[in-house]
Amino acid sequence: MSTLPAFAEMLAREDSRIDLAHACLMIAQDAYPELEVEPYLGEIERMALRLRARLPQSCGMEERVVGLNQFLFHDLGFGGNTDEYYDPRNSYLNDVIDRRTGIPISLSVLYMAVGRRVGLPLEGVSFPGHFLVRTVKRGGASAFIDPFEGRVLEPGQLRSLYEQATGDPSSGIDERYLEPAPRRQIIARMLNNLRAIYEVRGDRQRLRRVLERLAVVSPSDEVRSRLDHLVQTAALAPRVSVN
Repeated sequence: MSTLPAFAEMLAREDSRIDLAHACLMIAQDAYPELEVEPYLGEIERMALRLRARLPQSCGMEERVVGLNQFLFHDLGFGGNTDEYYDPRNSYLNDVIDRRTGIPISLSVLYMAVGRRVGLPLEGVSFPGHFLVRTVKRGGASAFIDPFEGRVLEPGQLRSLYEQATGDPSSGIDERYLEPAPRRQIIARMLNNLRAIYEVRGDRQRLRRVLERLAVVSPSDEVRSRLDHLVQTAALAPRVSVN
């Protein structure tokens, strides 16, 4: 049974009320039709409960970030999948939780889901080529976390990431790329990663499902045209009789 109607209902909410982890698990149901969302949401809750029990009630935001990084990246062993970066499993949150590895955006979704449950004000940042998480330090300054590497970025490291992505070492970072990303934009970026993978692989069935989700999140003439083309060509394909 398709979860597309429930997905569309969630995406129709005000952006701040979209449950990012839940939406990403619904995307994973396209690859895993038997996947149950609630057990994975429960696992995220249990992670947060374990972390909350370790954190002194009086600790500040910076101490909470340190505690979250220690818990996820050292104690639980989450980290970036450098060996199989373009494996589609890196974009499915259930696989990220099960295998404890992923790409920057999927690890960021998990990081934010756990961190927000322990009182951290976290936002996704649609940084060029490498998704990040932003929080606020003591005094109001922003801090940027790279969940792929499990570290808080120093200004020089942030600038280096920007230069690698843009190929321009001469200019400063465009401040637009440091702003919080709306949740719909995060979901669209996750889907576009999967879209690119399945286009390269020529996996038309999974590509169609990704495009159906994209048409809900970020409808455009290009997405609708590509989806219509896939539907039409599938209808015209010769059927094979198996006896």
